Amino acid sequence: MRTTVRLDPDIKAEVERLQQAHHISLSDAINSLARNGLERRPDPPATFVQRTVDLGLRVDVSNVAEALDLLDGVDHT
Repeated sequence: MRTTVRLDPDIKAEVERLQQAHHISLSDAINSLARNGLERRPDPPATFVQRTVDLGLRVDVSNVAEALDLLDGVDHT
């Protein structure tokens, strides 16, 4: 199959490097790069799961300053 493809300069350089290194045709070099790209798909990242621990502490955060004082251990009495 004949197809016109415009290659970016970095891709063209890699195709030419492959051609010279392996003494292969332009089509073979492009096919080789394409196959390598298909085979090297990274595994999808693992799903993040937040771990929680019950500390037994209940903080009312409706008053932020008071909540910060409580967490810092400040006693206003």
